[in-house]
Amino acid sequence: MSERDLTISDMMDMSYKLWEKHKDTWSPMEPNYGRNHILWMVEELGEVIAIIKKKKEDMIMNDSVVRENFVEELGDVLMYFIDVLNRFHISAEEFSSIYMKKFNKNMRRDYEKHYNEFLSSIK
Repeated sequence: MSERDLTISDMMDMSYKLWEKHKDTWSPMEPNYGRNHILWMVEELGEVIAIIKKKKEDMIMNDSVVRENFVEELGDVLMYFIDVLNRFHISAEEFSSIYMKKFNKNMRRDYEKHYNEFLSSIK
């Protein structure tokens, strides 16, 4: 596969291909296995955080080896995220539609106002 801007559908197809190759030893593409993939995704996010803490932003931006490791760990996070979509049978179109709705809501959102309302609701 060439280097290009992958679509959600591309990534979901790749996830299925990798699973097909390992389906005899990997968990099924079913919802009751989605939880484990969320936990593994969080574990990978911890690895991303570790690089930020240990190597700092300057090295991520200026050291090619550190940057490659950082991006690779972000890729692992995204792979598990895509595996979750697949296991819960969420299509690329369904995810995209809801993502766009959330984006449009956030574009209209007054974050400062909502945060202040939240703070005032805490006693």
